Amino acid sequence: MTRPEPVFEAPWHAQVFALTVHLNESGQFSWGDWAARFGATLRRHGLARELNGGEDYFAAWLETLEVFLAETGLADSGDVAALRDAWEAAYLRTPHGAPVRLDDAAG
Repeated sequence: MTRPEPVFEAPWHAQVFALTVHLNESGQFSWGDWAARFGATLRRHGLARELNGGEDYFAAWLETLEVFLAETGLADSGDVAALRDAWEAAYLRTPHGAPVRLDDAAG
């Protein structure tokens, strides 16, 4: 039996996708507005290099979501940047294969 390929290359891809879908379904924005914003980000990113549809696709997705949250007042851009930095610090301190925990950033 052949195992299906994972839909998402990395767990964070699934998480940012799910968060965006949740925000849409809870009425925070229309999917059409999201698609237009995300399309503009993809076009902008694609001007510098050819996109591979994986990591760069979700980096563009995350960038779009962060900007959208700040523009709509759903999240302060400074808070988003601080949280992103904390996750990066936690990731860099986490041994390979271990789950990343946000509280690890402080150590």
